[in-house]
Amino acid sequence: MKKTIYITLTAAVLASCGGGSNKSLEKVLASNDLDAIRAKHVEISKEHKALEMQLNSLDSVIALLDDSAKLPLVTTIQVHPQKFDHYLELQGDVMTKQNVLIYPEMAGTLNHVYVKEGQKVAKGQILASIDDGGLSSQLAQLKTQAELSKTTFERQKRLWEQNIGSEIQYLQAKTNYEAQQSAVKQMESQVAKSTIRAPFAGIIDDVIKDQGTVIAPGAGSEVFRIVNLSNMYVEVEVPESHLPNVNPGKDVKVYFPVLGDSVATKIRETGNFINPSNRSFTAEIPVPSHDGKIKPNLTARVMINDYTSENAILIPQSILSENADGEQYVFLVAADSIENDPVAKKVVITTGKTQGDFVEVLSGINSGDAIIDEGARSVKEGQKVKIKNIQQ
Repeated sequence: MKKTIYITLTAAVLASCGGGSNKSLEKVLASNDLDAIRAKHVEISKEHKALEMQLNSLDSVIALLDDSAKLPLVTTIQVHPQKFDHYLELQGDVMTKQNVLIYPEMAGTLNHVYVKEGQKVAKGQILASIDDGGLSSQLAQLKTQAELSKTTFERQKRLWEQNIGSEIQYLQAKTNYEAQQSAVKQMESQVAKSTIRAPFAGIIDDVIKDQGTVIAPGAGSEVFRIVNLSNMYVEVEVPESHLPNVNPGKDVKVYFPVLGDSVATKIRETGNFINPSNRSFTAEIPVPSHDGKIKPNLTARVMINDYTSENAILIPQSILSENADGEQYVFLVAADSIENDPVAKKVVITTGKTQGDFVEVLSGINSGDAIIDEGARSVKEGQKVKIKNIQQ
């Protein structure tokens, strides 16, 4: 349908555009005549207003005659199958099974402390020594007596083998020798308690008691804290609804907010008990600490890969809408209509898992479909649209 528009311009506007002073702007400025300059300013202002009125009239006519100017401007995303990894996000703390306090096994004065905080030690290394209260001297006497009883027994044994002497003498010498050996071993065990050794290889995290302190076995008498950072793990509570998908061997990303760093690992083991108070089970995830930055009780954000699809259709959550029946839908543009009068088409979809800003589409959209992204909220079913660009 042909449209006819009548535009009437006032005589005042035409006069202001066609008339005016014959003096050029340069001459007026060069004259240094204030009144003339002011008059030229008024003249140019009138011409400017007249031009604005004409431009507005032209814009109105263009908007009325150009149908495409009224079409919603949209952008589209062409969807393609891609790998989709979904992660269950949980929070936990770094723990280690070798983080212990070392207590003395005997009472006495702490004679020597051989290590300092932060020092690496080997398993069995001497950490400190305690005054044994004379037990070493008693051990030396027992060893002397044991040597004598050994000599006596060996002589008596040779005589007995030659049928010299009585059997009772031989048995008494043997019993005395064995008793002396037991006494020596028992005293050696007591003396060994005066030496504090590392129960495993690790790092001395804290030297709690100073040299010269009187210590005794029992609570409150810990001497060292030793930590092994080579076998640490994060333990998290997993809701029971994820029991089928969270198993040993699953890939895990562990992020440490304080360090701004993450490590890739796998679930080592899962618990066999559902906690009735929170309906969850535990998962143990090892975290290597090659550079020593990861430490016990450090907060960690754990992302467990509980679902993977090799050919998933993903779309931004922001373009999803929902109708009165609770169905989710999007608008797409048919591939054969993109170049020729593209039309918005509403499609009801079924969605799956969500990760970040994207959601998986299980049905309703096929590979190659052009989904309306920007402008999706302003279009209607069957409405013609103007595509700004197509994102592949």
